[in-house]
Amino acid sequence: MIWVIVFGSIGLAGAIMLICYAVWLAHKASDLFSELEMLGVRADELAELVGQINIPERTFQPDWHSDRTISSQN
Repeated sequence: MIWVIVFGSIGLAGAIMLICYAVWLAHKASDLFSELEMLGVRADELAELVGQINIPERTFQPDWHSDRTISSQN
């Protein structure tokens, strides 16, 4: 008869641990989804800031004042 009490208490402790783990995991998942939502907001803000950057068109301006080409001699 004592073995029923032992195995029953082991099962009860296991069920309590499983419930505690499920609650902890639910809280962690909630935190993760909150962080992912904030990451999406920050990505939208970054996209808006990058969209405001104006890059001027590049015009050809030679480095040298003359039309001579400088090359290495073999």
